[in-house]
Amino acid sequence: MRTGLVGRHTRRVLAAAAGVILLLAASACSGGDEDAEASKVEVFTWWAEGGEKAGLDALVGQFAEECQGQQFIDGAVAGGAGINAKQVLTARLTQNDPPDTFQVHAGAELSEYIDAGRVEDLTGEFQAWGLRQALPQGLIDDLTVNGKIYSVPVNVHRANVVWANPQVLSDAGIHTTPKTITAFLADLEKLRKAGIESPLALGRDWTQLMLLEAVLITKLGPERFSGLFTGETSWSSTAVSAGLRDFAKLLKYSNADRDAMDWPDAERLLIDGKAGYQVMGDWEAADLTAKGFRAYDWFTFPGNGDVFQWLADSFVLATGAPNPDGTTCWLATVGSAPGQQAFNAAKGSIPARTDTPTDGFSAYQLAAVEDWKSATPVPSCAHGSACSQAWQNAVNSALSAYSTNHHSTTALQKSLAAAATQFVKQE
Repeated sequence: MRTGLVGRHTRRVLAAAAGVILLLAASACSGGDEDAEASKVEVFTWWAEGGEKAGLDALVGQFAEECQGQQFIDGAVAGGAGINAKQVLTARLTQNDPPDTFQVHAGAELSEYIDAGRVEDLTGEFQAWGLRQALPQGLIDDLTVNGKIYSVPVNVHRANVVWANPQVLSDAGIHTTPKTITAFLADLEKLRKAGIESPLALGRDWTQLMLLEAVLITKLGPERFSGLFTGETSWSSTAVSAGLRDFAKLLKYSNADRDAMDWPDAERLLIDGKAGYQVMGDWEAADLTAKGFRAYDWFTFPGNGDVFQWLADSFVLATGAPNPDGTTCWLATVGSAPGQQAFNAAKGSIPARTDTPTDGFSAYQLAAVEDWKSATPVPSCAHGSACSQAWQNAVNSALSAYSTNHHSTTALQKSLAAAATQFVKQE
């Protein structure tokens, strides 16, 4: 471990085991501007609006109760899936100006921060807080890197969900849920003939990757899909070729300005009745509700069966955090059952902990909790659980080029295969 951190790490574990309130004892004895500055905890996220901001606000409320004397500082940078936030974070870390803690997707995305020494080992805290018993073993396995754990997950999201405006569908004569991509394409065609110019609401790069991943899950099945990110399945296979052709067909039913849209802008098309469907993670349920649109339907992407494509938002202790004790209290709140209940009830995700009460959860969330118990889990490259940030960037660039310049799917497949050849060797 780096010089000077061993003692601090031990103190953090002991403080966490005794209870997060004890973290405030020292600060209660002093005052003034210097102490006020020392009590600030900058939490860096991309949760800036809608259901995401509602979830963060609920978590901040719990933090205020459990960590009295500590001051939450909102370091949010807007931009779906953290595209903008990650760029700002990279610049700050490079300049040795880290926030106290930052949001990251659990899984492969965290590897670059670990390798660069940007985050601290939280293995002791996990043990002290009982998280090894409260989290599913599969999630613990995904969080563990070389025997250590570096982040605290606050939730689990499902990525492969289709959201629908039932009134728009009904007006077009669509009254059943499509079970195959062929049936989905047929319904999209019905919508277009009914006067809906953009039947499938879609945004930029990473949202297109979500759509592509859902298609590939249908074409490959869960095991071979996961193999795309371990080297066990070839991106040059005929099954991927077929998936890309279906992806191209779906893209033709989306809005022409997709490359200039973030996901909430695309969602607005659904709310306003200008689209019938949108493929988006289940944070959309809370976001639609927060925007006053409750008359929505949802279903798993056609052909995905019982596959649950998962991602988990988590928080870290940044190396060099200005307020490590306050940050530890934030992380304890993030990992607690009350914190996860408050957060997930507002955000629309489900708790990472299996012992969290589901009071206040929506019908969608209750269904997702049950699905998570029995469905087949697969990771998501679009949200960092399947691939590194660099790999995700390469895939997003390839999709943007395809969407903007209308290259052939053959060219797109070559770009995706080249990215896999480069990055799978590094994982």
